[in-house]
Amino acid sequence: MKLIKSFKVTPADTARQIGSGTLRVLATPKVAAWFEGMATELAANAIANTEETSVGTNINLDHLKKSLVGETITCEVTLTAREGNKMTFTAEAFNEKRELIAHATHTRFVVNIERFMK
Repeated sequence: MKLIKSFKVTPADTARQIGSGTLRVLATPKVAAWFEGMATELAANAIANTEETSVGTNINLDHLKKSLVGETITCEVTLTAREGNKMTFTAEAFNEKRELIAHATHTRFVVNIERFMK
């Protein structure tokens, strides 16, 4: 399963605004949030039981290139493995020139919502 989405970098997405740096460039935590949100969506499509959801437990992200406000970033997240309740994802982000700006691996676990919240 694979999901592709594009995001336009806004002033609210910058390191300076988020507090992860001082520059007006795409913040690494924003890239992580895009990747994790897309993985959450993929996981939801793979979970048949409405009493279950997934929770993120790990993200290992390399942010390789800067992106300025106004640029469009295309993210591709793929469910690469499912072993029991463990789901593993790979993620990549590309700028408008199709240059790789970030990549990550992400782990999520399927949990029973009621039990998890107790």
